[in-house]
Amino acid sequence: MLLRTSLALVAGLTLSLAFEPLALPIVMPFAVAAFFLSTRGLRARSAWIPGLGFGVAFYFTHISWMRDSIGPDAWVALATIESLFYAVLGSVTAALHRRRLWALWMAPAWVTMEVVRSGWPFSGMPWGRLAFGVVDTPAAPALPYVGSVGVSLLVALVSSLLAWVVVARGREQRVAGGASVAVLALTLLPALTPYDVEETGQATVAAVQGNLPGPADNILFDSQQVTDNHVQATIDLADQIAAGAQPEVDFVLWPENSTASDPFGNAAVNAGIRSASAAIGVPILVGAIVDAGPDHVLNQGIVWDPVTGAGERYTKRHPVPYGEYIPLRDYLDGTFGKLALIPRDMLSGSRKTPLEIAGISVADAICFDIAYDDGLYDQVSRGAELLTVQTSNASFIFTDQIDQQFAMTRLRAIEAGRWLVVASPNGISGVISPEGEVVATADPRTQAVLVEQVGLSSDITLAVRLGPWVGRSSAVLTGVGLLLGLLAYRRSRHSPAPGGVLDENPEDEVLP
Repeated sequence: MLLRTSLALVAGLTLSLAFEPLALPIVMPFAVAAFFLSTRGLRARSAWIPGLGFGVAFYFTHISWMRDSIGPDAWVALATIESLFYAVLGSVTAALHRRRLWALWMAPAWVTMEVVRSGWPFSGMPWGRLAFGVVDTPAAPALPYVGSVGVSLLVALVSSLLAWVVVARGREQRVAGGASVAVLALTLLPALTPYDVEETGQATVAAVQGNLPGPADNILFDSQQVTDNHVQATIDLADQIAAGAQPEVDFVLWPENSTASDPFGNAAVNAGIRSASAAIGVPILVGAIVDAGPDHVLNQGIVWDPVTGAGERYTKRHPVPYGEYIPLRDYLDGTFGKLALIPRDMLSGSRKTPLEIAGISVADAICFDIAYDDGLYDQVSRGAELLTVQTSNASFIFTDQIDQQFAMTRLRAIEAGRWLVVASPNGISGVISPEGEVVATADPRTQAVLVEQVGLSSDITLAVRLGPWVGRSSAVLTGVGLLLGLLAYRRSRHSPAPGGVLDENPEDEVLP
């Protein structure tokens, strides 16, 4: 067990290298294959140990940025919870190893684990999904075909077949090698036949990065000045357009927390938005914290028209538990530690239709929303022509989190076959093509305005059409595999052993 757990620990650390800051995706299939091998031959009731070792090594390293930005207590708590999912996966894969074609059962089990932990408990934590590491690899063009969940499935399948090559012998090893090459070729085939998304129009969009006064990692240090920075940057852009130094824009994108005070209750904030809107003469998608009664707030993107004022709104669908709301608040001391910084809970949004901004259908996402599949899938499938992301990564500005999130943002552009514009108060802001290319970006911790012409499209990629069905199918397959194993085990316990004696220790319980 010590050797297996050591292998799992090394594999977990290796998998963390696939993501930012090092971003070495080549290690992914080897790390995941080593995980599968670490549970082979174990009983399910003990295979959770190397599974937990893998999870601890991977997840504590992968989200180490949380230790310094949010706090060591939150880092330990979240990483521990996520590590437990890999422990459960360890037991599941140990049971599935008993199947005849065990290598084909591993990938659906891995994906099922990723999907479950991405939505539970509370709103889940998608960070660390295999697909989030492929954006700069030849596997990225598969995203519009099968989606992020499908790409995770393909990477996990290549990994399990690689593990099969390691343990197989003779003719079986040749079969395993051939299967590995075939699946790898299937994964890379879209690089030769890129998904064709027809462009139906163009627009010019400005993304404003207003920057923060004082400490670069504290949006609340002077929230009024943050708003003023975005107002002034927008007015300056209007002056440049009037002078012919910049092209006219269709709309302006402000980031999340560009107004951290309710623009309907704070007169200074309201006046600032109206002055910026009047100067630029086109709608601004404002990022605002809006009061929702004495106990709740809303994190919203508000379409602010220069004539009619505030209009359509997108509300953040996935507030961060213990960061933006406190689950089980009635049972916790709200004055303990950093919980005291969350006096009101942020409510979740449920909008599924895109925003209409200057005649353009826009799918919006706010910060961590970009890590989840549902919001953008819903809006793109209902006609969104362009993607926007309003984010506020100020708390993480000195960490690797901003690079990890930006990689996910690029993935969403590829997956949906859409141009994507992202605005952040102090980084990372950028404009991304449907191929995942960063065509413009602003340096972190600076004030900048990105003005770019982007394409519009109404085509819906196969990935968006598939939606959650790849994950659901993986869950069904995993359940079937475990059920078949249980039935085989029960038959073996009730079948006469040689000499007419029931075999109390069936061979399939512990593999040699």
